[in-house]
Amino acid sequence: MVESANDPYGRRAFTKSPYAAKRPLNGKLVAVLRGSMEDRGLHLIQTISRTVKTGDVHEFIATSEDDAAPGSTVDRIHYLGFVEFVRGGVVVCGDAVHIGGKTAGTVVGFDETHAPNHLNIVIRTGERLSGEELGLRVEDPVTISGL
Repeated sequence: MVESANDPYGRRAFTKSPYAAKRPLNGKLVAVLRGSMEDRGLHLIQTISRTVKTGDVHEFIATSEDDAAPGSTVDRIHYLGFVEFVRGGVVVCGDAVHIGGKTAGTVVGFDETHAPNHLNIVIRTGERLSGEELGLRVEDPVTISGL
């Protein structure tokens, strides 16, 4: 995605999130991933939010980097899995992510490397473990909520 000079996120026009309220997003894991990288080079877009449509499938990638945020580059990652969303909505940085009833982490940004196929939703986690190492399972329920 090429960011426009008119983009309020790129210009840092917001002093706080423009989101006053939103519904939680729900889904299910459709694939569990294994592996990690120390030099992934994910370029998180400036925008703090992305929409998802009913039936969209997107990838969850975890990082333990404290400075991961919109506009930053993330290197230390762990692959978690792919989630299918059962209803459309909005994912916003700062949202909590729960997988299989457990807190997985907090959304810190989005990478569009594989768009339009899928979006990488990057989550800050306390554990440096892949989805396989965490014992995630296909069909585990996923909830993303915030505000």
